[in-house]
Amino acid sequence: MFNTRSFSDIPPVVKNLLILNVVMYLVANFVLPNFGINSYEVLGLFYPTSPFFEPWQLLSHMFMHGGFFHLLLNMFGLWMFGKIIEQVWGPKKFLFYYLFTGLGAAFFHIGIMWFQNKYMGNTLYLNVPMVGASGAVYGVLLAFGMLFPNTQLMLIFPPIPVKAKYLVMALAGFALFMGLRDSNAGGIAHFAHLGGMIFGVLLILIWKRDTRTLY
Repeated sequence: MFNTRSFSDIPPVVKNLLILNVVMYLVANFVLPNFGINSYEVLGLFYPTSPFFEPWQLLSHMFMHGGFFHLLLNMFGLWMFGKIIEQVWGPKKFLFYYLFTGLGAAFFHIGIMWFQNKYMGNTLYLNVPMVGASGAVYGVLLAFGMLFPNTQLMLIFPPIPVKAKYLVMALAGFALFMGLRDSNAGGIAHFAHLGGMIFGVLLILIWKRDTRTLY
């Protein structure tokens, strides 16, 4: 049903997102530095009170990545699950969902930082940028788990099959656990991952109640 034999078989939104993320990675790491521009200070997402914050970062951070393997992992997830969701929903609905969950992840991350700053006195990460498509990709994975809950997926480590719904629940639980330990443990914005899933659930539930959705 889902043909993945060549790059041309990838549906248009996923294909363009893959291209845009790769281009942004190359520009950010190999072009802008030659002009004395710190791309992560300009395009990464900072907390709104940071002197580095700019409104466009709410969107631009979704197309920035902290390294090649960060990019590779996110793009693999987008390709693997996004192509199926786009084929089911259509390009307009999928693109709206992708951007909505990515922005939702950003706002959720900022909200957690606000809470930590106000009630816990944690200012450690206020001037540390968040980058990556992980929030939106986690949202896409959540959508796959809700649409195809009993689909068997083969894990890489360990190499065992697991149903999509259980994988989604495990990843959500892991993000919550790690976020409660340290919201940016290991340089990973765990609550942004969780935020992408939460906003994904909310949007899908709204769509289920409202038949006037984008197709």
